[in-house]
This record gives sequence, C-alpha cells and structure tokens, in this order.
Amino acid sequence: MNSNLTRCANGHMFSVRRHGTVCPYCNLETNTQEKQETGITEDDVEKLIGYEEADPVCGWLVCIKGPRQGKDYKIRDGKNFIGRADDMDIQILGDNEISRRNHAVIAFDKKTKETVLLPGDSNGIAYLSGNAAYLPTNLAAYNVIEMGQSTFLFIPFCGEHFMWGDEPGDVTAPGDAGAGTND
Repeated sequence: MNSNLTRCANGHMFSVRRHGTVCPYCNLETNTQEKQETGITEDDVEKLIGYEEADPVCGWLVCIKGPRQGKDYKIRDGKNFIGRADDMDIQILGDNEISRRNHAVIAFDKKTKETVLLPGDSNGIAYLSGNAAYLPTNLAAYNVIEMGQSTFLFIPFCGEHFMWGDEPGDVTAPGDAGAGTND
C-alpha cells in the first residue's frame, strides 16, 4: 500500500508530498531513518486536508538566514505567536535560540489593515531592522526581523492593496468596480 504519510525517528507523522523528507516538527531528515508506513492512503490524506478550515494568508515571514533558510511562514489575521513549540502559530524549528513559546508576536489587524511586530512574553528578543522591538511596531514590506540565529523578511499580502472580505469569495483589490466582491 503506497502511503503519503511517514513517521520520523521522533514519532512525528507528516505528509511527504507536503513537506518532503524533512520532518516539519523536528527538522529531522527521514531519508536516512527507517520509514514507518501508516496504512492511510493518499486519498484519505487528501480528504483530511480538505476538511481543514480555510484561514486566508495575510502575509509571510521568509527565513533568509539561519537553519531554516528558504522556509516561509504564513501570517494569518489576528495574533500569530512565534516560537518552537507545537502550539505556536508560527513554529520555527532548528533554531534553539528562539524561545519555545511566545518569542515574539506578529499581528495583522484587518480593521486598520496593518501588520505589527509585538514583543513576546519570553526572554527572547526580536529585532526589527537591527533595533530591539520592546514596543509594538508597524511592519512595512521587506522589513528585516531577527530572532535567535535566524533572519526573516516580512512580505505583506493584505493591507492597502488587497483585503479578504468577510464572506468567502469577497475581496477588495485595486481596480475592483464593486469593492468587496470578486465580480
């Protein structure tokens, strides 16, 4: 039985199609480890993935330096807590200088259409363009954020030029004749 799911040596189960051969939880290469088949078919995985609620992306952090160089992290509406723990909204693995929980927070406020970097409640410090972020600070396109041994670039999606609407299919973009719809 051909399965799309595999298990790393630490017991984490993940989709090979989605994440390749590197465990997204512990950054362990599974090609060198003995793989354990789960018995779940690729069709079952697609159905399970289809049941996930859509939570539209509002921007990205892209790791440009550090252990996860090239990896992108989605920023969603509201507060996005950053850390290494499994329950973090933005989980950054492989950099043990990033706090496990709440190293920093990136919040997108759809009312003001702004993305803000907030200090976390851990001992870790996030730096925005080389300055420690002790207070909430608005982010602009291509701002550089440093945490631990890693450096990230902020890429906005929602804001002045595009916004998701309240209903599925509703968007507001430049040139929309009927702002708030996708007609």
